[in-house]
Amino acid sequence: MTSTFDKPKKAIILYDSMSVGGSADRLIDAIGKNLAEAGTYVEKARCKPNADYSFVEEFDLVLLGAPIYYLLVASKLTGALSQSNLRAVLKGKKVALFVICGSPEPMANFLYLPQLKMNLDNPVILAEKAFSPDETSDHNAIAEFANKILDAYGKAN
Repeated sequence: MTSTFDKPKKAIILYDSMSVGGSADRLIDAIGKNLAEAGTYVEKARCKPNADYSFVEEFDLVLLGAPIYYLLVASKLTGALSQSNLRAVLKGKKVALFVICGSPEPMANFLYLPQLKMNLDNPVILAEKAFSPDETSDHNAIAEFANKILDAYGKAN
């Protein structure tokens, strides 16, 4: 159950994935659906390293997520953070981070989420989650992550 605090009006999920329609896409759709059911307008966009991310300024909440390939966060998301204006646009924004990996959660939290955080410039990180492959289709794990984001968003306002 989510809190009675303010909810984000507009959220965007920026992500990378090598496949279309795979587990990452299904997870992103499920997270978006949970946020939308709570009253948030949600969009999603695949990252491109040299894109213009000025449009992100219009969103109250930004989710960044990607699978892990060969011990690294998918390259287009990290490329977008290091080679475009995305890092600057996210400064001071409310952000949630997630990765999808087969590693145990403590390892994922130690190795993979920091790969995203080191490319950020002072955002307000509301929630972080390392989803195991099984959790990408676990409705409870997805709802718990979405509710954690919404609760933290309300408390941060």
